Amino acid sequence: MNKINKNLSFIFIFLVAVFTVSCEKFLEEEIVDQITVDYIYTSPEGLEVGVNALYSLMRSYNAPSGAESRLKSNIFFMAGTDLGQTRTWHRPYGPNHTASAFVSNKWVDGYEIIDRCNAIITNARNVEMIEADKNRVVAEAKIIRGELYLDLYRMYENILLDTIATTPENANDSIIYKPAKKEDIFKLIDEDLDFAINNLEYGAEYGRYSKSVARHLKGKSAMWQENWDEAAKQFDKIIDESGHRLVNLSDVFGQNLDHSETMFVYTRDELLGGGDHLAGGAGSWFGSVFTNRLYEDSHGYFINKVEHGGQALAWSVPNAYLKSLYDKENDKRYTTYYYPETYIANNPNSDRFGEEIMPEEFDDNFRRYHFSLKKFYDEEKGAMTNDSWKDHMYYRFAETYLLGSEAHWRLGNNDKALEYINIIRRRAYTGVAYSADDTYDFKEYSLDNYLDESARELAFEKNRWFLLKRLGLLVERQNLHYRYGSNSSNLVPEPMAPHMVNCPIPQSQIDLMGTFPQNEGY
Repeated sequence: MNKINKNLSFIFIFLVAVFTVSCEKFLEEEIVDQITVDYIYTSPEGLEVGVNALYSLMRSYNAPSGAESRLKSNIFFMAGTDLGQTRTWHRPYGPNHTASAFVSNKWVDGYEIIDRCNAIITNARNVEMIEADKNRVVAEAKIIRGELYLDLYRMYENILLDTIATTPENANDSIIYKPAKKEDIFKLIDEDLDFAINNLEYGAEYGRYSKSVARHLKGKSAMWQENWDEAAKQFDKIIDESGHRLVNLSDVFGQNLDHSETMFVYTRDELLGGGDHLAGGAGSWFGSVFTNRLYEDSHGYFINKVEHGGQALAWSVPNAYLKSLYDKENDKRYTTYYYPETYIANNPNSDRFGEEIMPEEFDDNFRRYHFSLKKFYDEEKGAMTNDSWKDHMYYRFAETYLLGSEAHWRLGNNDKALEYINIIRRRAYTGVAYSADDTYDFKEYSLDNYLDESARELAFEKNRWFLLKRLGLLVERQNLHYRYGSNSSNLVPEPMAPHMVNCPIPQSQIDLMGTFPQNEGY
């Protein structure tokens, strides 16, 4: 029996604290002074509180606030691909790759959340409640556990499996830690996701997992196992049954993400927030990370305004290769998913006020000016802050179409593969969901066409790194296109070594486990 982190971190005090402060929104804002572990695991209301807390933990894991190690880890997978360029702070493939903060929190936090999932799944068996309600609670815990194991496998490959929760009785058990077999990992993942598929509805509440997300993850799991039939089945089911639909291009990342293309978002609420551990979370910095500081340009053409992204950081930006993939004249994603390359001077005190400023007129400093991502734009962002309280899109229906197209192509179903990918292209070139205009349709399906279209549609949405790794192309394409530097004169490739396709397991965890091997190359 493998027991995760029994001696690595005893988290019951942490658990009670998180569950206490995360329950406000979900219990009609009732003030709860003390929530005991017995309450959480022995009552229907407690199980609901426990599952709600999992959402807060997962938001911190995948869409954290502020500038801390969890933000670094997520930027790594969003920008550390063939589509990204970095200049500072986290430097994914620099000399500190092994010691970089992302290698610790993804492993440690992931297993802590899995341990909480295990506790809910195990203890729910003994709680008397309506069976359908119990199954839904367990299904939400299982989909999170399945999602985390899929992510951990894709990040580290050599991972532990555990389905038994930490308790005071077993916390100090002697354990021999060893990597799980791939077939055992995917067996657990698929069993968890099957349970979720069977016990969740398509029409879940906004900000909660649904049958669509369970099928989406099951399809991804199947693709990592090269089970193309199963993958195509899951994506087809979402497309045919779920009620999800693409929206017009201008609405995809609009201010209101509660629309039919959204499959799952991490929600934020400033009134209930103030920290990742609270029900409302805390302000996100993603919109600032990928946006230039136009207002710092030395010519004084600009002042800090929300329409340009407001307070910004420009730590990571889209690279020249990604920009080159767009038909700039016709592909409307170029002007919808990104800020313009030319801006109108907005500083009333500038003699160029109201005039167009061309790219060659800006400082040669990527922090001050660079092609920037607009997917996290928040029109309600406060002045002089990096904090955004806009919800965070995490899974969306467009990716289902694209993954479905690959699955059908692998099966030789070229007509279906082209149908799915061209639905995405038609919207890109018309701006309208489900347009009948076939002017820009692909006539043939190829891996290169698929990868380019996936890049154009899904760039910086935390899927490219994993897609390229699954296809065995991550190192090759990163070495070709990823860049590091702060201006055009020092912009350089920063090659990814082959062993970096598997992240280093935190050395502190290996030291505590004693018997678990480090990944090759570290």
